[in-house]
Amino acid sequence: MRKTATYYRSNPKARKAKKEYDTKYHKTAKRRAYRSELNKENRRRGTYGNGDGKDVSHTKKGGTVLEKQSTNRARQGSGKRSKKK
Repeated sequence: MRKTATYYRSNPKARKAKKEYDTKYHKTAKRRAYRSELNKENRRRGTYGNGDGKDVSHTKKGGTVLEKQSTNRARQGSGKRSKKK
């Protein structure tokens, strides 16, 4: 388990504060629009809800590309390593 996961498991007050922040952040119009755009593109490409393990991901140039969910969701993981697409 990584350091942040360990930290939040052992600090309930910090975990509560983070959860409140995350909830507030993901309710913003900007984040809703972002999710909506990706869902719309997923539906357009026929990959939404079919269990194929694919995600629509934004590229650095502003477009979208279909890629594995695990690759897309791990991109800004430990160490904030970014892989150019």
